[in-house]
Order: sequence, then C-alpha cells, then structure tokens
Amino acid sequence: MSLEKLLENPRVWRGSSQVDARSGLASGFPQLDRCLPGGGWPQQALTEILIGQHGIGELRLLMPALAQLSAEEAKTYSGEHTEPGWIAWVAPPFQPYAPALQQCGVDLSRMLIVRPKDDSELLWSAEQALSSGTCAAVLLWPDTLDDQASRRLQLAAEKGHSWAIAFRPLSARQQPSAAALRLELQSTGQGTCVHILKSRGGRPTVLNNLL
Repeated sequence: MSLEKLLENPRVWRGSSQVDARSGLASGFPQLDRCLPGGGWPQQALTEILIGQHGIGELRLLMPALAQLSAEEAKTYSGEHTEPGWIAWVAPPFQPYAPALQQCGVDLSRMLIVRPKDDSELLWSAEQALSSGTCAAVLLWPDTLDDQASRRLQLAAEKGHSWAIAFRPLSARQQPSAAALRLELQSTGQGTCVHILKSRGGRPTVLNNLL
C-alpha cells in the first residue's frame, strides 16, 4: 500500500495535522470539552455513543450542541450565509418528544425524521444526508455498523461538513470503527458516567457522573 493510500485512511492520525484547540463544537459540558482535543465535539466526523439501554442521558448529552447547530447560520464555500442545517434523525427507536427538544433550545423547524425500511436503507439514508451538505448533524441508530460502514459515514461527514452520531450497543465496544470519537455511557446510582474509549488526537478517560 502506498503512503498516499495509507494517509487517506480516516483512522490514521497525522501529527502534522493536530486538531485546532478551537475546532470542536462546544458540548455544553466543560468537563467533557476539556478532555476532547478540539475543545468540544469533533466536527465533520463520526461520533459513536455506546449504551446499554435507551434513556440514560445519551440525548441530554447532545442537546446543547444540537440546539446550537439548529440556530447557527450555515456558511457556504462562497462565504454566503444560509439557513441553519437540518438535524436529521435516522431510524430513532422512539418518537422524538417535541416539547422537550424545544425546551432544550432546539429549533423544531430544522428537525428531519427518516424512517428507513431496514438497516441497509438506514446506512444509505445516513450517508446521503451527511454528504449532502445540508445537514448540520445526523443521528442514527443502526442495528449493525461494521468497519467499512463506519468509514463510509466518516468520509460522508467530511464531505458534507456534517456531524454524524451513531448510537450503538455496548457489545460493539470490541468491534473496530473509523469513528473519530467513541464514548460509552454507564448509568450508576449517582448519575451517568461517560467513558471516552477513543478520541482522535486525545486519550481514553472516564468522567464520573457527568449527567
């Protein structure tokens, strides 16, 4: 394999292209931002959130950033400002509760819910949404996500300047992934702990009772 081909792999981190300290999207949780190389969620990249069950704080963790994205003006390559990008939900296991989202500051007019027929259509829908350049963020709940599929999502996020968030079961922890960031959420009696399993340019760590 040539060096050029190797460097095209999204899992290869190059020391000469370190993440700018201001390049991250603020999460709304300063403790988390301090542990992420860009000072926040990695933009134009795939983030994986591993959970044992739904409703342990995984959406609450994203709400400040999603609210910001739903209100921000998008900037085109020509420098012109346009309407905020869509926040796409692909195959959510529940119907998003509009009043709660609105209370968190999310602009409901920017919400887009996609209900694919199966997992292959789910991944295709997410990839198209990410690469379109019209979605600020794409949330997806795939049943499976192999290494090849995660690479495609990562590349689509880069192409469309979008943020991909894939929710996966805890069993996916040992599976390879091209995601720039992988988190694992664990519910305890005191709250929800966030384990940073993988962070491009960063290091694993545990944030106790972040939520």
